Amino acid sequence: MSNHVSTSGPVPRTATEATTVDTNTHPAKKPSRVKRFLPLAVLAAAVATAFSLGLHEHLSIDALRQHRALLNGFVADNAVLAGLAFVSLYALATALSLPGGVVLTIAGGFLFGVATGAVYVVLAATLGATAVFLIARSALGSALRDRAGPFLKRMEAGFQENALSYLLVLRLIPLFPFFIVNLVPAFLGVPLRTYVLGTLFGIIPGTVVFVLAGAGLGSVFDQGGGFSVGSVLTPEVIAGLVGLSLLSLLPVAYKHVKARRARS
Repeated sequence: MSNHVSTSGPVPRTATEATTVDTNTHPAKKPSRVKRFLPLAVLAAAVATAFSLGLHEHLSIDALRQHRALLNGFVADNAVLAGLAFVSLYALATALSLPGGVVLTIAGGFLFGVATGAVYVVLAATLGATAVFLIARSALGSALRDRAGPFLKRMEAGFQENALSYLLVLRLIPLFPFFIVNLVPAFLGVPLRTYVLGTLFGIIPGTVVFVLAGAGLGSVFDQGGGFSVGSVLTPEVIAGLVGLSLLSLLPVAYKHVKARRARS
């Protein structure tokens, strides 16, 4: 009797081969276009609704003057609830890109004092800006980068190499509107962690300046004097912010000098 065993049947696959076949058979699904653009559409609709209702018109120094007693009384009686309400309102206004962020920052100092007001403002602004960043990155970021030309790709590479320093500069010096600085990093592939850190620390100096102004707003009201947002940004304040932004560029300058020395 022959001991030969036939091998004409199917040969068992190894675990690696099976995994490869299964992976190829079931490729990862990309998120649908509807799922990608739905948050952006909701945000756009909310922005349009807010402007059509004129909500941004209520963010003014005059509104603080008119409702001063009511606001101060509510904060005194409901400190925690008032803080949560303020942070939520500020984050929502930032996410909707409503004008009046400076007035809200002043209101933070006016209602909660310098230390607590600054913490609330920085937290709320970072939350709102991060929401915009995530929505823009998921909906448009990858599509724009895929269609980017050589110039934009070089700009993206340079920005990513020194993303934290550049973000700090953009946050420290108000050269561009806040909502523009929220969107551009999303299109240039900046990591979320870098974006959050750059926003968090970059807005602290300017926040403290306006919160300090807000903390003294009550005495201005008592004296019947006027107040303008522009009066806060004195030449000394602007010089200080510019100085901080130059310090944040030191790592970029160091990398540039180091690269030149290496080439030579």
